[in-house]
Amino acid sequence: MVKARKWVVKKHFDGVPKLSDFEIVEYELPPLKDGEVLLKTEWVSVDPYLRAYNKNIPVPYDQFRFQVGVVKETKNPKFPVGTKVVTHKGWCDYVIDNETSPVGHFPKALTYKLPNLQGLSPSLGVGAVGMPGVTAYFGFLELCQPKAGETVVVTGAAGAVGSLVGQIAKIKGCRVIGFAGSDEKCQWLEKELGFDKALNYKKVDAQTALKAATPKGVDCYFDNVGGELSSTIISQMNTRGRVAVCGSISAYNEKEVPKASILQPSLVFKELTIEGFNVYRWVDRWTEGFTQLVAWIKGGQLKPTEHVTEGFDKLYDAFVGMLAGENTGKAVVKV
Repeated sequence: MVKARKWVVKKHFDGVPKLSDFEIVEYELPPLKDGEVLLKTEWVSVDPYLRAYNKNIPVPYDQFRFQVGVVKETKNPKFPVGTKVVTHKGWCDYVIDNETSPVGHFPKALTYKLPNLQGLSPSLGVGAVGMPGVTAYFGFLELCQPKAGETVVVTGAAGAVGSLVGQIAKIKGCRVIGFAGSDEKCQWLEKELGFDKALNYKKVDAQTALKAATPKGVDCYFDNVGGELSSTIISQMNTRGRVAVCGSISAYNEKEVPKASILQPSLVFKELTIEGFNVYRWVDRWTEGFTQLVAWIKGGQLKPTEHVTEGFDKLYDAFVGMLAGENTGKAVVKV
C-alpha cells in the first residue's frame, strides 16, 4: 500500500481563501485495477480559476488542478513505468489515475502524456506548454484574429496567460500594450518580453495613459481581469475591434460582484465583438498548440517565465500568493 496526501477543500471561500478552508488528508491508496496507473506528483499548477470555480462545486472536494507526475506502477500499457503524464488530479503527492475518468466539474478526462518538450523543463507541462499555454494560443489567435500592425492590449499581462498572449502578439507583428500591478513587472514586460509599453494600473490614470500609449486606438483586447479597467479599455477600441474574455481576476476575491461602466455604447457604435471562452472547446487541438509553443520557445521567440514554490505543504501559500499578484509569469509548485 502507498500512503498518499491530498488537499481537500472543506469550506467555500469567503473573500480571500483561508488556510482553514482546506485540510490535508492522509490515506492509503488501493491496489491498481486494470487501466490504472500510480503517479508520483512532480509539479502542480496554481491558477486563478481555482478561486472562480469554488462557489459552484459542492464541498468537500479534492482540490483539482493540472499536475505533472511520473508513473511508478502501471496496469495501462499506454503509460509504462517512468512515463511523465499530465493529469487534472491536482494537489496530491501520489494518485491513482484512470485516463477515462473525468475529474471534478470537467465533463471529460484530462490525462495525456507530457508533450515532447525537447529538453525543456517538465514544469512547462502545467504552464507555457500546458493549459495556460493553449489558453493564450487559442484564445488570442482564434478569437482576436490579430493582423500585423494592429494594436493589442492585454490585462494581467505579467501572469501565466497574459505574458504569453503579449509575446504571441509580438510574434504576429502587433504593437502590444500590457497592464500589470507593479513597476517591476512593467519593466520586465518591456525589457525582457518586448512589450511596446507596460502600464502599472495601480499608479496611472488608465484612460489617459492608454490614450497616450495607443494613438491609433485598440484593435484587440485580451481580458484577464474584468472590472472598470476593462470598461476603460473597451471604450477606446477601434471599429470592429475584437475582445477575448479569459477571466475576471479583479473580482474573484470580492464578496459582492463589483460594478463597472456599461459597455453597450461602445459595443454598438464601434460594432465590437466580445466573446468569452473556455479553452476546453479546443481540447482536440491542444497538440497543435503544444507543438507550436515548443517551437517558439526553442526558437527564442517565446520566453516562458515561472514563479516556483517548493514543497507540498506550500501549495496554499503559492495559491494565495498568486491571487495577490506575487508571481511574475506562471506560478508552479515543485512537490
